[in-house]
Amino acid sequence: MATSEKISKRAGYALHVMTASGAVAGLLALQAVIDDNIRGALIWLVICQVLDGLDGPIARKIDVVIHAPRVDGFILDLIVDYLTCVVVPVALLIRLQLLPQEFQTLIAGLILLMSALWFARTDIETEDHWFNGFPAVWNLAIPTYLVLDLSQNTVAIVTLILCFSQLTMIKFPHIVRVKAFRFITLPFGVLYIANLFYLSWSYSNETGIHHQLLSEIVMSVFPIYVGAISIWRTMKSEPQEAL
Repeated sequence: MATSEKISKRAGYALHVMTASGAVAGLLALQAVIDDNIRGALIWLVICQVLDGLDGPIARKIDVVIHAPRVDGFILDLIVDYLTCVVVPVALLIRLQLLPQEFQTLIAGLILLMSALWFARTDIETEDHWFNGFPAVWNLAIPTYLVLDLSQNTVAIVTLILCFSQLTMIKFPHIVRVKAFRFITLPFGVLYIANLFYLSWSYSNETGIHHQLLSEIVMSVFPIYVGAISIWRTMKSEPQEAL
């Protein structure tokens, strides 16, 4: 029993280290932005997302709250996420000049402001694990702007809508934990991330994104799908079954 407890404790703290390593990956993404290595920045952001997607299910599986209680995994995750999901993607947004120049600083600052407030919400999730408000996944939104080659005005409008939705009660799905439509959402989400990685890998500063019709369809349809089920859940009053 003692040996089993030691193994569980070590596994718990190892997982916390894995979560914290997302901050290092975020630093590498930021350095890539500074160095004008857009391909590297995009790839590191995908790696950050993969780490973020894996640590939660593993944490619940090995009961880190019980076996590694000296580190609050929830707070650790929020700290790392603000860096990798908000700060670094905003730096990329500015570097790529995806916004109208006259509004760039204003909108970039608004992303940081609204996302900080969202991360501090006491009602960040519902009982059935839907997020209240847009969950600050700018690490996905901003590369998607690039992939879809959206105009600066379109990027500005979409970004403002997402920013102001962060303090609303609009429900957005936790891709892994929400059970409703999970048989669609989870594999579709994995396909979306895989496509984002492929498109990031093929990016070059000279030619930009290597456009593939199928990949662009996936990158276009998944946000629409998420929007549709978000509206569906927001309009329902009762919680849905969760994992």
